[in-house]
Amino acid sequence: MSADILELSSSPHIHNASSVETIMRNVVYAMFPICAFGIFQFGLSAIALLVTCTASCVLTEHAVCRMAGGETTVNDWSATITGILLGLTLPPGFPLWMAFVGGIIAIALGKAVFGGIGYNVFNPALVGRAFLQASFPVAITTWSPSMAPGRFSSMIPSSLTFPFAAPASIAGWTASLQIDGWTGATPLSLQKFDHITTATAPLFFGTTAGSVGETSALLILVCGLYLVARRMMNWRIPAAMLLSAFIVGGIFYLSDRSAYPSPVFILFSGSLMLGAIFMASDMVASPVTPLGVWIYGGLMGAVTVIIRLKGGLPEGVMYAILLGNACSPIIDNLTQPRIYGQRKAETKAT
Repeated sequence: MSADILELSSSPHIHNASSVETIMRNVVYAMFPICAFGIFQFGLSAIALLVTCTASCVLTEHAVCRMAGGETTVNDWSATITGILLGLTLPPGFPLWMAFVGGIIAIALGKAVFGGIGYNVFNPALVGRAFLQASFPVAITTWSPSMAPGRFSSMIPSSLTFPFAAPASIAGWTASLQIDGWTGATPLSLQKFDHITTATAPLFFGTTAGSVGETSALLILVCGLYLVARRMMNWRIPAAMLLSAFIVGGIFYLSDRSAYPSPVFILFSGSLMLGAIFMASDMVASPVTPLGVWIYGGLMGAVTVIIRLKGGLPEGVMYAILLGNACSPIIDNLTQPRIYGQRKAETKAT
């Protein structure tokens, strides 16, 4: 006579059997269309930039693991994600040697110094970009035209700048290609400094200047929905960040329509979409409590808008997400749900 065996185990119970490698690999898959569109939009320089950033991150990850006497962890795809994200946040003509340095910083200081995957406090790609913005402020704010006719026959001159040399001027390159009407500014820069607001359609579909992977809000949303459908991303974080940015931007807009852009422009311009979907949702650096993720996303959305409209920089997504990463443990501690059956502590009578 056989008896059925009842197996009991403690929580948490696994609902999704996807491994870290599987999740990370799918994130890479989700970014492929964004990379492809960036390459289509900016040509050879975009390809070289993405390859350089990714190679730098992967090589640094391998070297750090070897120096620590452990097995290499490049097969978990996390370094690949960091490299791709770093490349997507940079101008297409950004000097390649600077991008390579950024990849080293992203892995070494943004990840390895905290103990590797699963221990990083901040999003590694944004750590690398923050270093590059502080070290090379001119290069990281020098933009290239979208859909330039010679983008697949020649690279943007500044891409091949020799280390520590002044980057070549993009103006001469655009003049040789006979690109008329090129202002050398992104929609955010035009709005902040010249009070010129770009129409919604170019922002939504991606025909403007900007970083390699930030121009098409529609494509980024579609790629994000792929991860949501696969249950490999907490949709509440980007939803909270985008909703908060829309609301705060709307408040400013209603207070003075002549001074501030519409909340729709806020939502679709710059790197807000890319940051909200692929960086703010970092599983390690974000809260885990149900209420905490909404507070976390709301904080980052509000800070982004405040920096854009009241700060000295036209963009604030990077700093908003890094601030959110820093506040994540505090938010988690403050939003811990009460244990079932636990009674609130009674205050003693004085």
